[in-house]
Amino acid sequence: MKINEKRFRVPPGAKVRLAKWPTLIEPLCKTKEEYEDLLNKNRDELGTLQRLQYAYDEYALLLIFQGMDSAGKDGAISHVMSGVNPQSCEVTSFKQPSAQELQHDFLWRAICRLPERGRIGIFNRSYYEEVLVVRVHPELLRNQGLSQEMHDLNSLWEDRYRSIVALENHLHRNRTRTIKIFLHLSQEEQRKRLLARLDDPQKYWKFSIGDIQERKYWKDYQKAYEACLGATSTRHAPWYVVPADDKRNARLIISRIVLDAFKDLKLSHPRISAKRRAELQSFRKLLAK
Repeated sequence: MKINEKRFRVPPGAKVRLAKWPTLIEPLCKTKEEYEDLLNKNRDELGTLQRLQYAYDEYALLLIFQGMDSAGKDGAISHVMSGVNPQSCEVTSFKQPSAQELQHDFLWRAICRLPERGRIGIFNRSYYEEVLVVRVHPELLRNQGLSQEMHDLNSLWEDRYRSIVALENHLHRNRTRTIKIFLHLSQEEQRKRLLARLDDPQKYWKFSIGDIQERKYWKDYQKAYEACLGATSTRHAPWYVVPADDKRNARLIISRIVLDAFKDLKLSHPRISAKRRAELQSFRKLLAK
């Protein structure tokens, strides 16, 4: 089945209104078996391309996942990326900043976890929390050691957007490709998923009182995401608004987005010189004896 991932991409400079972006679309597969077959095929292809990326050793790929609580970030990462060699992929989950991290600028802790060339880095939440959660809860700025002139909220967010775009442009120039996924969940679907956690003892550990408290700020988060997506979706580091009410659909769309990002790199096996080829042939003859 052909999935046109470009329909979910936020154009650079767009004025985003999330109410106009669907949280649910028609199922991409008719049956669970069809879904699993397609996802497995995409995972196998991802694994092949990642091995080629590692051998080529010129590009890094950074995948950023953002979304409201229970949007499916963990599940998407585990299901879509399970075919990739764990030695070539690192997942970083960003929680509340530590005391050490608060002593640095807001991008520092993420920069420390950027992927090496030849590898995939996955951010489960990211530096974007600093223009999302912190924007909804500006009282968090008190712990960030900002100078007095940086307390002007009218300019702070725009300054941070510019810093983020500058970083991602810098990464692109230095062969790190950045793909950003916003899992677009409806408030009603979130309610159902939180209830499911409370109804299943095996999912109790997933539930946090913070999930309930943050639902009170749903509209504020939507506005923060709208501003963020519009200001930071660029040609080199686009945002994709993926409908997240159907987990199967979301995972298929994400797998297609990642596959197309790999294919855009136009990877190939490293070329070797005639001298090196002759050396390898001589080694082969030695081993054959």
